[in-house]
Amino acid sequence: MPSSRGALRRFWLNVHLWLGVALAILTVPIAISGALLVYHDELDTLLHPARYAVTGSQISQPTSAYLDAARKALGNGASPTFIRFDEGAPVVVSARGRSAEGTPRRLNVYLDPPTANVLEVEDFRASMFGFLHIFHENLTIPEYSGRAIVGWIGVAMLISSLSGIYLWWPRNGAFRIGLRWRRSDSTNANLHHLLGFWISIPLAVVSFTGIYLGFPQQGRDLLSTVAPVTPRAGFGAPARQTALNPDQALAHALAQTPDAKPATLFLATGKQGEAPVWRIQVRDSQGGTKTLLVDDRAGTVTPVAVQSGDKISQWIRWIHEGSHSGPVWKLIVLLCGVLPPLFTITGIIMWLQRRQRRTTVTRLRPAE
Repeated sequence: MPSSRGALRRFWLNVHLWLGVALAILTVPIAISGALLVYHDELDTLLHPARYAVTGSQISQPTSAYLDAARKALGNGASPTFIRFDEGAPVVVSARGRSAEGTPRRLNVYLDPPTANVLEVEDFRASMFGFLHIFHENLTIPEYSGRAIVGWIGVAMLISSLSGIYLWWPRNGAFRIGLRWRRSDSTNANLHHLLGFWISIPLAVVSFTGIYLGFPQQGRDLLSTVAPVTPRAGFGAPARQTALNPDQALAHALAQTPDAKPATLFLATGKQGEAPVWRIQVRDSQGGTKTLLVDDRAGTVTPVAVQSGDKISQWIRWIHEGSHSGPVWKLIVLLCGVLPPLFTITGIIMWLQRRQRRTTVTRLRPAE
């Protein structure tokens, strides 16, 4: 029995070691990019104060005024796709277009809420945070299954986290002894063991949610077996001509939810032969959001029913991002991105030290 237990421990030690060493070139940058994205909004405000220099928080202009100002700032190179309203923040119009070389571009126009004056225009894909988002999602190689690769890295990190708990567990079952700082004479080993134990469960959770996001279709299919999920439906191409203007579409939506405020308005899209549809998200007094579809021709408003599976899917994303979960979990998710590089370094040092000890023992062993 002891020998089989030792063999099992050696197996998981090798798995833990080689996952950490072999995949370090990907796990380290993915973890660091994730850590930076946890505080995206705070860091962006610090690095780009001009785009957040609003003169007030009141949405004083009609939606069309913000869109017109954005179109003027963008010129003919891009077309707005949606407009976002956040309390105490600039109004943001997001647009899509192509560069002179034909590569896709996503541009964000930041506008002052009271005046609709343009504060700044950002080329999202060319920005630092745009790069971090794309790298963390698909390694900037979506055409080479980059998103799936990130998903498999999540599988490796999940296995590494759970195997780390197994390897940390004291062999004599003395749990409290395992929590001591000085389990060995090596500072590297003590750092690896103690910090690894405390972050292992949160890191496993973040890794698991990352797997779901890395394989979105498979994840939704699996989720639909235990909870109803709204089928993904395409919204078609942007409508070139509409019967309603943005102000009228928003008025129809707000008439159905008089106590709500606009959160996001997606410009009308439609499939050939069908009436264009405006997709509008509104925010109630408790901070919850509701999505409404406004028929461009009839002006009818249809609430989008949120299934329990949709809520679970949203929570999975929030847990992974560290958003909507309070400052404590946000800090924990940050540590889940900061500590893996430390584990990689300390783990490699522990491995090299172990190899050196074995080499020394072999040299000192008397020849037969």
